[in-house]
Amino acid sequence: MSGAPAQEARPQGLKGWQLALAGLSLALANFVVVLDITIANVSVPHIAGSLAVSPSQGTWVITSYSVAEAICVPLSGWLAARFGAVRVFLTAILGFAFFSLLCGLSRSLEALILFRIFQGLSGGPIMPMSQTLMVRIFPPERVGMALGLWSMTVVVAPILGPIFGGTISDDWSWHWIFFINLPVVAFCMIFAMRYVRRFETPTVRRPIDYIGLALLVIWVGALQIMLDEGRNADWFASPFICTLAAIAVVGFAAFLIWELTDANPVVDLSVFKQRGFTVAVVVQSIAYAGFFSAIVVIPLFLQTNLGYTATYAGYATAFVGVLAVIMSPVAAALMARFDVRRLITFGVVWLGLMSVLRTGWVSQMDFFTISLPQFLQGLGMPFFFIGTTSLALGSVRPDQTASAAGLQNFMRTLAGAFATSLATTMWENETRMAHADLVGILHPLPQGLGLTADQGRLMLERIVQTESVTLATNMVFWGCTGLFAVAAILVWLAPRPRSDVDLGAAH
Repeated sequence: MSGAPAQEARPQGLKGWQLALAGLSLALANFVVVLDITIANVSVPHIAGSLAVSPSQGTWVITSYSVAEAICVPLSGWLAARFGAVRVFLTAILGFAFFSLLCGLSRSLEALILFRIFQGLSGGPIMPMSQTLMVRIFPPERVGMALGLWSMTVVVAPILGPIFGGTISDDWSWHWIFFINLPVVAFCMIFAMRYVRRFETPTVRRPIDYIGLALLVIWVGALQIMLDEGRNADWFASPFICTLAAIAVVGFAAFLIWELTDANPVVDLSVFKQRGFTVAVVVQSIAYAGFFSAIVVIPLFLQTNLGYTATYAGYATAFVGVLAVIMSPVAAALMARFDVRRLITFGVVWLGLMSVLRTGWVSQMDFFTISLPQFLQGLGMPFFFIGTTSLALGSVRPDQTASAAGLQNFMRTLAGAFATSLATTMWENETRMAHADLVGILHPLPQGLGLTADQGRLMLERIVQTESVTLATNMVFWGCTGLFAVAAILVWLAPRPRSDVDLGAAH
């Protein structure tokens, strides 16, 4: 293993139940990693209450995992080339299990966030490695079926995440949203060690870009901490926030300069020279920020304002994936027949219309009113996700596909993490402003209701707070609508893709 890839010997193929168990172990590994992105969303109020922190502080449990995962995803190509896909996969899944255990055992927010960071770092390589190994263990005539199985985990896991998270938090304890990973990982480890280990990929020694890696961690970490702590520290009135902002800006500039000039960059940024790729990634990141903002805010709104349990909040939000599963093969088939930019525009505009539909929410609405936009939103999701992926990867050379897919995942995940911080900040600020406006137009409660003066004031305060949060939530949805509108316009800056691509590589 000096400078050229090691000679690869073709391993003996798997058949029958051995192939099924090997494929299932890889698919389930990817399933639990994607599941952990959304399983904590509806559990945030439970976690916050248990650890004596505010719900907005509890969202660190979501963002810390997402950012850590985002940092690690672009490194997967280098890790696989240096150590082998199987070694990276087995090490990552073992680390994921270990830190899942520590997350479940956490008794403070600081410890939970720390272990979630390491859980995300471990989970990042599992997604691309499981997809790579799926292709290696299945015979060529069944690779399509294998990728279909793998892709279903990406679609189904976010649907089941809120349901699992809500049910477990209500009926057991939030700690079990992490403990349930352990038996699944044990199954994956046993059968991956037995059947997948022989399919190791060739390795090559490559120098480690320590400086680029350090700069990546520094600027992403500083920016995320700034976004999460800014609302608690009065933003740029705080020297701490100003320092973080300076570190993020300088770190990002240094990272760009270093990666564009280093002979062996840890992240290949040359793919951004392709206009189609750049536009597709920007469009996907902007629209995903709007999409993920709603995913984070809706469960918080339902539980803190409408009295929903975590279980029913999970049921209400889980409808978002039903039509997405049904329409995914339809959207993929249409990509070969129509201009992909038109399909992306349709998907993004549809998501925007569903966001507009939510802006009319009121505090007395029923379950159907909440779940209907979630259900209908699934119609546009495949056209957006598959379309932007096709546009991005169809705009780069075949040898750049791996780097392009990694960067696309990095940008999308980072956009979701940043959207979480910005959406919760906007939600809190709009609540305060709406509360102040409503107080100014209140009239005293009429006499004769059998209430004392203090009881009347408490009732009024409860009503004002409920309506203030509802108005703030509607404003967040208007903000999401604006993001979708911008994305729908920007997509037309991209040229039409020159070639067809394997959409499975996007994962």
